Amino acid sequence: MMRRCYKFLLPAALLCLWLLLNQSASPGQLLIGAALALWLGFASSRLRPLRSRPHKLWLVPGLIWRVLVDIVRSNIAVGRLILQPRRPFSPGYVHIPLELRDPHGRALLGCILTYTPGTVWVDVSDAELTLHVLDLENEQAWIDLIKQRYERTLMEIFE
Repeated sequence: MMRRCYKFLLPAALLCLWLLLNQSASPGQLLIGAALALWLGFASSRLRPLRSRPHKLWLVPGLIWRVLVDIVRSNIAVGRLILQPRRPFSPGYVHIPLELRDPHGRALLGCILTYTPGTVWVDVSDAELTLHVLDLENEQAWIDLIKQRYERTLMEIFE
């Protein structure tokens, strides 16, 4: 039953987006939006070779909250770096060893790190993730932060 609901999640989101962009919920827009949403939703599902099987979905709200808090904190930190030009900063690369094996979890980890200002996901391999940090003071602190704050939760959700 739940699996069937997931099949209609993307088309429902696409229909809502269509109606919002057209600023109309007229019968014609509903019909066109529903047809496009169903067609695009099912057509795009054929493009995904791997299916995601998340577990422990009750952990997702906490993860979202942590990401939002970290985004705000990073915005403040990057703002301070920009507004205090005398303070030198040292950009650098951090190589983070990964235990997370699920490709969906790895992709989400990369997105989370890229959404956070001051960090950019540069490369990922089977063994590690490479991250560019705008102000790298302590490489081990970054490794510990990412492994404890994000990787552990993503492993519980995806593995």
